[in-house]
Amino acid sequence: MGPRGFYGVLESGFNLLARAYEGSLRVAMRFRLATLMVAILMLAGTVYLFQAMPTGFIPSQDSGFMFAAVMGPQDYSFESMAAHTHAIGRIFRANPEMQDVGVFVPGQTMNQGFVFASTKPRSERAHSVDQIIERLRPQTMSVPGVFTFIQNPPPITISGQNIGASSYQLTLQSANLDEIYAWAPKLMASMRQIPGFVDVQSDMQIASPQLMVDIDRDRAVALGVTPQQVQDALFSGFSQREVSVIYAPADQYSVILELLPQYQRTPEALSKVYLRSSGGALVPLDAIVQQKRQTGPLQINHFGQLPAVTIGFNLRPGFSLGQSAQAVDDVVRELRMPATINTSFQGTVKEFQQSFQNLTVLLVVAILVIYIVLGILYESFIHPITILSGLPSAVFGALLTLVLFHKQLDLFAFVGIIMLFGVVKKNAIMMIDFALDARHRGANAYDAIWNGCLLRFRPIMMTTVAALFGTLPIALGYGEGGDARQPLGLAVVGGLVVSQFLTLYITPVIYLYLDRFERWLKGKPSTAPVASEAVMG
Repeated sequence: MGPRGFYGVLESGFNLLARAYEGSLRVAMRFRLATLMVAILMLAGTVYLFQAMPTGFIPSQDSGFMFAAVMGPQDYSFESMAAHTHAIGRIFRANPEMQDVGVFVPGQTMNQGFVFASTKPRSERAHSVDQIIERLRPQTMSVPGVFTFIQNPPPITISGQNIGASSYQLTLQSANLDEIYAWAPKLMASMRQIPGFVDVQSDMQIASPQLMVDIDRDRAVALGVTPQQVQDALFSGFSQREVSVIYAPADQYSVILELLPQYQRTPEALSKVYLRSSGGALVPLDAIVQQKRQTGPLQINHFGQLPAVTIGFNLRPGFSLGQSAQAVDDVVRELRMPATINTSFQGTVKEFQQSFQNLTVLLVVAILVIYIVLGILYESFIHPITILSGLPSAVFGALLTLVLFHKQLDLFAFVGIIMLFGVVKKNAIMMIDFALDARHRGANAYDAIWNGCLLRFRPIMMTTVAALFGTLPIALGYGEGGDARQPLGLAVVGGLVVSQFLTLYITPVIYLYLDRFERWLKGKPSTAPVASEAVMG
């Protein structure tokens, strides 16, 4: 088939579509009240979906990377933590979709380790990163003695309290340290019962074994040992005292003084530490100190200059961040914690709540600015309302599409809805411009908008189809990281399809009603389009 034949087929198809539109438009304009009720239902449906649908912030993205925080008991040694972390790393390596796995155990926190893993390219694996995490989570639970929290890092990292591999944090603050230590475990237990919550943990570590060493000063003085000698001996033996630096041609090395590792693990090692007295004799350390075993905080965290406990948590795929935050607020109210304890979200949840409010205001401001600009352009308060009448159907279509594809109203979807405003109002502007020009030439309202709809049908369809094909790859999730941008494409495509089908009928009907209303305000008789309807019928 040549170019002319292909063009002929397209032209015939479009002419058939135009005739079908002309017949359906006649019906819509004859039953104007029913068409107006459809527009009102679209507005009500938009408001309902905005309030009811799940909301999110930054969608999860398959970047081919994940990491896990491994938490052990507070009395774990470095060697025990390293062995358990390597056991978790072997589970990661056993997954056939993994490419590289690294294990890191910091020395500062004895009961914590990390596993970093990168997966094979997306084309070489059958599961996404989130799905792999869901498969690994029960496997890591088979390693006794430690808890493993796996996270798919978000595309945009928002700073918050550092709680293992938790994406979301809730902080409890109080001037009374014992108070938050008593209520934080209760809140954690309630949060673990909320559907969709996983990896609920906290930075409250108050059961660390401690050995208190009290110097018997009278006995130490009698034996010729000073308290400063005792402190220096403990610091040199059990800390990391730098006593010298070895300088090489291209590097330098710190010389660390400490006891051998086998003498650092038990309190009995104090009996093997000797101090030289003022008289030159060696005095065993345990002869001048009293030992007492107890438990205490491994660390005391502060936030805003107040003692604080931060609870971290993750969400399973498909669970809404907005609804989850509301569930946490409900749990806090049900527990009836003292008023002296302040709870606040940090990091991603805090930014989500602020941003969602700002985006809602942004939508209202965008509509208001469009109305003002159109009002100045047309020198009318009525015609901008006609042009904006198609926005509810577009937003309804965008939200409905997100619901059908099980997507959340997140930051990308909001951007898609704002993009819709410019595309959708363009359709109404084409029709209203022609109708106003025809009115200035003496045509009645019915003939003006009727001819405007039919003559502008082709350019409206062309621009809408072009916008649809432009955003369709985004809606299908093509490209690296396309799953994160998919809500944007779905919102635009769904909004264009629904608005294109409805605004071609709703806009002319609302134009007629508002034209009659405008004439009533000015005290002019409404023009009855009886002759035109008879001709067209």
